[in-house]
Amino acid sequence: MSERVFAAVDLGASSGRVIAGVVERSEVALHPVHRFPNGAREVDGRLRWDFTGLYGEVLTGLARLAREFPRVESIGIDTWGVDYGLLDAGGALLAEPVSHRDWRTAAVIDDVHARIGREELYQINGLQFTPINTIYQLAAEQRDAFWSKAAHIVLLPDLLAYWLTGELRSEFTDASTTGLMDVRTGDWSPSLLDRLDIPARLLPPVERPGATRGPVRPDLCARLGLPPSTVVTTVGSHDTASAVVAVPATGRRFAYVSSGTWSLVGLELEAPLLTPAARKANFTNEGGVDRRTRFLRNLLGLWLLQESLRTWGERGRSDDLAALLTEAETLPAGGPLIDVADPAFLPPGDMPDRIAAAARARDGRAPSTPAETVRCIVESLAAGYAATVRRASALAGADVEVIHVVGGGSQNALLCRLTADAAGLPVTAGPVEATALGNVLVQARTRGAVPASLEAIRARLARSPAIRRFEPAPSGRSA
Repeated sequence: MSERVFAAVDLGASSGRVIAGVVERSEVALHPVHRFPNGAREVDGRLRWDFTGLYGEVLTGLARLAREFPRVESIGIDTWGVDYGLLDAGGALLAEPVSHRDWRTAAVIDDVHARIGREELYQINGLQFTPINTIYQLAAEQRDAFWSKAAHIVLLPDLLAYWLTGELRSEFTDASTTGLMDVRTGDWSPSLLDRLDIPARLLPPVERPGATRGPVRPDLCARLGLPPSTVVTTVGSHDTASAVVAVPATGRRFAYVSSGTWSLVGLELEAPLLTPAARKANFTNEGGVDRRTRFLRNLLGLWLLQESLRTWGERGRSDDLAALLTEAETLPAGGPLIDVADPAFLPPGDMPDRIAAAARARDGRAPSTPAETVRCIVESLAAGYAATVRRASALAGADVEVIHVVGGGSQNALLCRLTADAAGLPVTAGPVEATALGNVLVQARTRGAVPASLEAIRARLARSPAIRRFEPAPSGRSA
């Protein structure tokens, strides 16, 4: 048989999946074998992930995959960024990882910037200011009891890889989201670690996508039914880095929106952009596969819809998102908008009421029905996407000819159409499973199963009939 099998472990902030990627003649077919929910919960006064439980779900998925696709060669892991676990000297997890949505960082931000000013910090790490960044989380961690017991700080995809292989590393693209990496060298910044009292020995060495992390432990291979030769391959383990690999671009003049629980909107550059204007615009320079730079802004995404649906469910409503989107599409344009970068929407809670209050404060009017709230969210996201693309283009001096929306949001036709209208640019939608696809493609490339260059990989993806295209309305509205 000529087909080759690669396993993608793809964990998002609201769900996870294990997917088999079957490669034959450089074409990739994805076969989901296990999906499971995810969400943070309050434990001992902190909002924590049940990461031990997620690991159990991953093992369940890998066992199912091994039964259905016994020739699996490699496993790649990606998750959301910035969060981490603390291990003791024996390699045990000290506590379930704290979620970036926990408000613990609010008390330490000023202290961090008293040690290193925002301008200097940006020149070192190139990251937009957001309170979720690991640099602030670790400053808060130093005030808690587990810090004195910690022997290793391990980012979440690397924690899964450690449990599978016993090898400790820090994958480059995910490490770039921490705020502790020197954006020029692509390695941990000794200056930042020293000034923030973070011992360098706590951070495992940085490893690039495309490396073999190590073989899966023999006991796990036997337990899960994996071939003894199965390895973990380092991919773009920050989920957006993997998603950008799978952007179906046919040239370089494109912007992307990785639209999931978060929306990450920006450009792919050859080098970081560290100008004062980029810092003031709050753009980030995160690592990409092949040392490219993901020049982007984090915006709130489908989280706004997810949390609104949860709130309505608690109120006894059984609203269906598809039906709400259909109703929202019939509503007139130009309704109230919200700022989808506002951190007030970050924590869980009553999202519809927060949206109404923010819209009223901004526009003097607020959505009053679920369909109006959905329309407000979608139109605000589209406006945010368009404005961010325009700003990124101006900052980088790079023309944009098309916006590629990938991930779960690419299924939302209303969102894609409104984005095209707001930006005055064509929008392509898909692939939906861009993160898992990019994960598989990096594994397959590492093992010689697909073309070596990102451009060749993307050109193949662009030919997929599943990619939809939305042209802007002739009147093209400004975001």
